[in-house]
Amino acid sequence: MNIIGKKIIRLATVDSTNDYMSDEIRRGTIIQEGTIIIADKQTKGKGLDANTWESETGKNLTFSVFIKPEFLKAERQFMLNKTIALGIYDFVKSVVKKQKVSIKWPNDIYINNGKVAGILINNTISGNQFVYSIVGAGININQTRFASNAPNPVSLRNYLKHNLDLKECLNSLCSFFNKRYQQLEMHNYSVLNSDYLSVLFRLNEIHRYRFGNNNIYARITGVSEYGKLQLITKNNQNIECDLKEIEFVI
Repeated sequence: MNIIGKKIIRLATVDSTNDYMSDEIRRGTIIQEGTIIIADKQTKGKGLDANTWESETGKNLTFSVFIKPEFLKAERQFMLNKTIALGIYDFVKSVVKKQKVSIKWPNDIYINNGKVAGILINNTISGNQFVYSIVGAGININQTRFASNAPNPVSLRNYLKHNLDLKECLNSLCSFFNKRYQQLEMHNYSVLNSDYLSVLFRLNEIHRYRFGNNNIYARITGVSEYGKLQLITKNNQNIECDLKEIEFVI
């Protein structure tokens, strides 16, 4: 059953769609599963930690999705991350078919060496059970110039050389989301795991990283069940690390 995108709430301006949705839930507003809140302009779009998401008004997709993956154990929450990342990957790849599209761990979407989309997932968990998740995402669609100090933003427009219809993009994206979410609901973890790994940015390639206070050269070998990045250094040292422990040098 396709649930994501059955209801879409469009806002002209909001500080953050994730915050807006969280505030509505705290007020007791009943939100239908699969509801999308999308904004023409976010004044405080969020990335991981204290990062912000730059988006020119009316040029991109900036939205949040409300889901209730109660069928998923909390210990498997990185599977939800893979599901959402693959949904956006599928959409981006369908648009820029000739370009190399990949997922930069844990959930940035890249075209070649440029970041085209970012994801922020806020999970509410009780014991070992999901209560609900708010999935926020920003996808650069028609923006061509980026004023922030983000190192490598790109948009679909940069590659296509023509604008895309944002409503059509959202409809297409919802189709890809629903397909992946159904795989998650059916516990089709093997497909999600293999698909995620097959498009992982820099998999099995030697590159430079900042690990601790040092520069290291290593290759990514995989991702653990709990979402930790696995690498092996040029000196054959195995590393397993969380997000804050390693930095990609692009």
